[in-house]
Amino acid sequence: MSDGSLVLGGREFRSRLIVGTGKYPSFDVMRRAHEASGADMVTVAVRRVDLKARGPENLLDHIDTRKFFILPNTAACYNADDAVRTARLGREAGLSHFVKLEVIGDEKTLYPDTEGLLEATRILVKEGFVVLPYTTDDVVVARKLEDAGAAAVMPLGAPIGSGLGIQNRLNIEFIRDAIKVPVIVDAGVGTASDAAAAMELGADGVLMNTAIALASKPVVMAGAMKKAVEAGREAFLAGRMAPRKYASASSPLEGVVGRR
Repeated sequence: MSDGSLVLGGREFRSRLIVGTGKYPSFDVMRRAHEASGADMVTVAVRRVDLKARGPENLLDHIDTRKFFILPNTAACYNADDAVRTARLGREAGLSHFVKLEVIGDEKTLYPDTEGLLEATRILVKEGFVVLPYTTDDVVVARKLEDAGAAAVMPLGAPIGSGLGIQNRLNIEFIRDAIKVPVIVDAGVGTASDAAAAMELGADGVLMNTAIALASKPVVMAGAMKKAVEAGREAFLAGRMAPRKYASASSPLEGVVGRR
């Protein structure tokens, strides 16, 4: 069973891991973690960087755009109008016509406002954006986002930055089975086993930031996440054995010497 590249908006990506740029102890650690992750796409919050200034304190000057594709995101936007305006700003600044679309509905949980998300998706798709919306793990909303023209659907595994891992595996499977565009688990990953679990469920990719940036050794964790995503994808393609209630001997009993 062969496995092709992750394709988003007609563009191929070698890695199925997408990493972020926030919360790192330094730009140098961020840069080395990006390298160790094997990712070729990094997401940047448009509203948290100075798109005009350049210099050692500017995040954008610490991302090698020859190696990494920049995915602007609309983090900290709490309504559709702000999200659309922020996406346009990122494109006009030359970042990309891709956008990780976030329309936050609740300040405490950072859960998406799915009504505003759908509205913003429709607007941006009509304007030629490749829209990757961060959403809840709701299969109905996922279908609506696909119908609105989203290039992928990005359901949360758990609240942003929580590190709790996937809280509802069944919902991720429902979404995977219901839509044709890629499914990228976004938010909630805490360690490598969470990333592997997402891929084993059939996700096409995983996006993470905090799990790497706040690890005791971010560069080492980035390497672990790379391996976990690859292993999880291979396990999904291989097809796991059917679970059994009782034991089943690894070696057949037929032909065993002395057995009648």
